Amino acid sequence: MTAAPPTPYRVALVGYGLAGAAFHAPLIASTPGLRLEAVVTANPERRAQLAREHPSARALDTPEQLFAQAGDVDLVVIASPNRTHVPLARAALTAGLATVVDKPLAATAAEAQALCGLAQSRGTLLTVFQNRRWDNDFRTVRRLVDEGALGRVHRFESRFERFRPKPKAGWRELADPAEAGGTLYDLGSHLVDQALTLFGPVSSVYAEIDTRRDGAVVDDDAFLALTHAGGTRSHLWTSAIAPLAGPRLRVLGDRAGYVKYGMDPQEADLRAGRRPDDGLPWGIEDPAGHGVLGTDEDQRPVATESGDYPAFYSGLAHALATGTPPPVAAEDAVATLTVLEAARHSAATGRTVTLE
Repeated sequence: MTAAPPTPYRVALVGYGLAGAAFHAPLIASTPGLRLEAVVTANPERRAQLAREHPSARALDTPEQLFAQAGDVDLVVIASPNRTHVPLARAALTAGLATVVDKPLAATAAEAQALCGLAQSRGTLLTVFQNRRWDNDFRTVRRLVDEGALGRVHRFESRFERFRPKPKAGWRELADPAEAGGTLYDLGSHLVDQALTLFGPVSSVYAEIDTRRDGAVVDDDAFLALTHAGGTRSHLWTSAIAPLAGPRLRVLGDRAGYVKYGMDPQEADLRAGRRPDDGLPWGIEDPAGHGVLGTDEDQRPVATESGDYPAFYSGLAHALATGTPPPVAAEDAVATLTVLEAARHSAATGRTVTLE
């Protein structure tokens, strides 16, 4: 990794809700080579919060105000509701600004592909915030797979399960497909991205997607079965109605298996107001949460890798400084959305969908 540039890249953040305030802003502010220059939010309470948490950042009322001053920033981070991702990313790229979009990049694979084409034609960086590639459990599994500790992996099981039996107000609970609401696009985007990152392209998709909570109008419970071109099968669960969570990960190979319970601590720490540059250990898990590697007859605990959400923005700063690829390729989001769309089609028809 190269040293931080003498003049930090100026970052504008669009949106200061949960994603903007708890994830992006603290990670940007703690990354050498980046400076949180401006935040777009018209909400008075969020502007007051911004003034407390990042007093040097300017508050802007609208994205139009930001793009009218495009020369004052180098990078735009879009952390606004999903329906705004495509028009805002298009405007940022057209203005010649490097662009980060929170997942999902778009509501459809076609829209995501169009954004990739625009970025390529403009010679402008486009990337997607897939922070859970830097979860502690995923980093551990990736290491075990790369080292061959599991042998040839034939089954990958992964879950993001919660128990929120009553729908909350907000755009994620709206039925309009443009909102890309529901748990499939929210947490399923992470699950599919992780599976593709580990095991490559998918040849077929089977899915069961349900809306089970009283009063809900978007999906809140989903299961996806992916067959990868290399032969590995991924079974993925995402749910808002799981009173008892299953293992976060269970990975089975012809040499050994790995089972891990519990969630990476970084989200909880960020929500609680901790920052990676506070001077305290970051992303470290209590040994009681470590996973187990081996077989029923011979198994041992495996120390969990440290979680490292800061790596996304430090990698992005490096990409800006060197012209090398960003930490997440935008085209990866197209592949993820292609799988999610196939899952919706499979659930609607009750059939397995084959991908070319």
